[in-house]
Amino acid sequence: MSSYDQLEKIIGYSFKSKSLLLEAITHSSYAYEKKLKKNYERLEFLGDAVLELIITEYMVLKYKDLNEGILSQYRSFFVSEDFISEIAKNINLQHVIRLGKGEIVTGGSNKPSLLADTFESLLAAVYLDGGYNEARRIVLKLMSDLIDEYIQGKKIIDPKTELQKITQKEFGYLPEYNVLKEEGPEHNKSFTVEVKLHCGTFLGTGKNKKKAEMDAAKKALEFLHSSVTTN
Repeated sequence: MSSYDQLEKIIGYSFKSKSLLLEAITHSSYAYEKKLKKNYERLEFLGDAVLELIITEYMVLKYKDLNEGILSQYRSFFVSEDFISEIAKNINLQHVIRLGKGEIVTGGSNKPSLLADTFESLLAAVYLDGGYNEARRIVLKLMSDLIDEYIQGKKIIDPKTELQKITQKEFGYLPEYNVLKEEGPEHNKSFTVEVKLHCGTFLGTGKNKKKAEMDAAKKALEFLHSSVTTN
């Protein structure tokens, strides 16, 4: 069984047009090297819109008690690069993406941005090949349990915003973030960030400044919540 057949089996969809599937998993670097006219970028543009519609529709119909502000926050998280790239890994998409030699050398198949883009292009290919209902079925098959887990478990999806709300309300100030360290080559950087609160300083790490800040905020929140529990 080819890797393409395995992908179809995992998502539960067999393409009528195999050329659409190949286009959906073809990075621009591969298309350039092989002198192909098409890559996944146009499909990714469509898939982004299709994914947002499916997730919005699902939440609006299932979670009737959530206002649009909360729904908007959740939607932003569920269509984020980090979240979608994990879904892509769950279906082994990293093993079928067609990459140029340069992208392979720099670990392109594991880059969250590339994985998320490829997932969206694959979704667009399903939409064009089989229609909206098929695209919706696949998204909900892969994501609905996780969406429910986050919403019903009231998991924190934006630790920076949550920390800001708490410090502003309880202590009357906003958290301050500072980049302490930036390491590694351009394609694989690592950031260390600190956030200072009245109760201490918390360090976070990540592949960009935003992710490092999120990590620091998450650790600060965990400390504040544990303090409340023990007191």
